[in-house]
Amino acid sequence: MNRLLCLFALAAPLAAQATKSDVLARIDATKAAHDDIALKIWDYAEVGFRETRSSGLLQETLQRAGFRIEAGVAGIPTAFVATAGSGRPVIAILGEFDALPGVSQEAVPEKKERRGSAAGHACGHHLFGAGSAQAAVAVREWLQSAGRAGTLRYYGTPAEEGGSGKVYMVRAGLFQDVDVVLHWHASDRNQVQMASSLANRSGKFRFRGVAAHASGAPERGRSALDGVEAMNHMANLLREHVPDTTRIHYVITRGGEAPNVVPAFAEVYYYVRSPHRQILGDVWARIEDAARGAALGTGTKVEWEVTGGVYELLPNEALGRVMHTNLNAIGGVTYTPEERAFAAKIGQSVYGQAPAPEMAAVVTPFNPNPPREGGGSTDVGDVSWVVPTVGVRTATWAPGTPAHSWQAVACGGTSLGLKGMNVAAKTLAATMVDLFSDPAVIARAREEFERRRGAGFKYEPLIGNRPPALDYRD
Repeated sequence: MNRLLCLFALAAPLAAQATKSDVLARIDATKAAHDDIALKIWDYAEVGFRETRSSGLLQETLQRAGFRIEAGVAGIPTAFVATAGSGRPVIAILGEFDALPGVSQEAVPEKKERRGSAAGHACGHHLFGAGSAQAAVAVREWLQSAGRAGTLRYYGTPAEEGGSGKVYMVRAGLFQDVDVVLHWHASDRNQVQMASSLANRSGKFRFRGVAAHASGAPERGRSALDGVEAMNHMANLLREHVPDTTRIHYVITRGGEAPNVVPAFAEVYYYVRSPHRQILGDVWARIEDAARGAALGTGTKVEWEVTGGVYELLPNEALGRVMHTNLNAIGGVTYTPEERAFAAKIGQSVYGQAPAPEMAAVVTPFNPNPPREGGGSTDVGDVSWVVPTVGVRTATWAPGTPAHSWQAVACGGTSLGLKGMNVAAKTLAATMVDLFSDPAVIARAREEFERRRGAGFKYEPLIGNRPPALDYRD
């Protein structure tokens, strides 16, 4: 703590120094309780829009800490907003809690499915939800004890994994009076996130044909599975004729019941991604044309449902610099010998040769203009286009661990994940103290935000006017 106080003396306004150290001490004091919350949500492993126990546990935790709860917002039973304080500024923190299907795993460094569970927290959202709550509770106590004006909000945001939960919350106007939004994510490194993400649209294409005996009367059948396969073939040909940064992926969710019955129904689930949502719209339209052509060519009928759609992230350097200063002062994750051994086994299972466990202690230098890295999409993107937003990643997984893997699930159920969550909670809390203490930071962030998104911007959700796809995991 002495090291932290020394570093914060260089980084924080004088009025915030003592209070910030108090907030960080409070996070340390509540670590065991919030670790337990995270592990319970890890154990629940509830997928998108079905996170009843996870959402309920976080609501109960925040309500006991003095937050006012509004549950079931934006037409989503598991979405909620928890509020403390009053007046300006309004600082919000996001919390996620949905798991991924198909990645059940015990908290051990070798592949071992967990009995009784078909899902797992392969993206660390159990840590996200609990760590954000831990930071919010500590800052709420600071606001009250310091007698400061200001409103603190925790947004309980379900179904990030393909369900676009935050998009419905943005569309419902729940962020319209917020000044700044903070978030974080599980990772294998410690880094303030300044790179953008990929815009994403997802949907299910449902083909309907005519059942018949596949051997005795095949001429009477019209295969819905043929429709799906024809569509997929055309989509795969399309890959050569889209920008290199475009991503197209799919899974066949229904393909028939028996080989000797021509399938009357088949379904394929698509994701299309691009760094720019305008390009995304063009590619998605071509995917729809492929579906129409496939139905025409196979004598089937097709319909589709857009189940999700998110913007690319809009970075904010003014907020990023403040958050990085706090992350750098707090530092990364230091492993015990036992944790090093666990991390080494995880690394070997991924690469055959484990990356150095010491990398978990490293804080990546701040880069306001990082190269765009492949990968992921997030519904935080929509939030970032309506409110200045900043996020941090912390080392909750052994270095080198990829997201959406059994290795990520395993790490998230151990002290490796909990230590990374502690770093995130402290970074978020310290950054909130700075924002509540220095209105000039918020003003600079707002000016940059308006400049980056451009004059005349109008938010139009990629999901359109559809109600929340509460059954998208069916």
